[in-house]
Amino acid sequence: MFRRVLIANRGEIAVRIIRTCKKLGLKTVAIYSEADRNALHVQMADEAYEIGPPKVQDSYLNVDKIIEVARQSQADAIHPGYGLLSENARFVRRCVSENIDFIGPSADVIELMGEKAKARLAMKHAGFPIIPGTNVATEDENELVKEAYEIGYPLMVKASAGGGELACKS
Repeated sequence: MFRRVLIANRGEIAVRIIRTCKKLGLKTVAIYSEADRNALHVQMADEAYEIGPPKVQDSYLNVDKIIEVARQSQADAIHPGYGLLSENARFVRRCVSENIDFIGPSADVIELMGEKAKARLAMKHAGFPIIPGTNVATEDENELVKEAYEIGYPLMVKASAGGGELACKS
């Protein structure tokens, strides 16, 4: 079991993770950007470390700095929360290579689930029900219209490797 968990996130999700860790008797380590210095998750954690400027790319997505803080704070696990690094297979592999437990799915699962066509196929083979859809990769409008009629409406079109609502078109 873990003794000290670094929460690699901010805001509401970090607060929830900190509360849960405390209920489990675990020490918590928060990270924060300059802009989040006075945030609730920073105040609630047992320890907190500034990791960079307000820009997310320079702070909450700065893998080297987060690993450095995990080492400095002697965290034996990292919880990514959601968003940010939670779906980054390279980050998971880095944690593993640094002997820091990653609280979440393995890098292989993240990669598999990150590509919709492969994820659908894996779920189907595992016996899970999947919503109607297709893995047809074409730009032929007639083929796409044919597939749409077979699937039925309403219809959502997403990029195979896209994620979140930015990848959706109704």
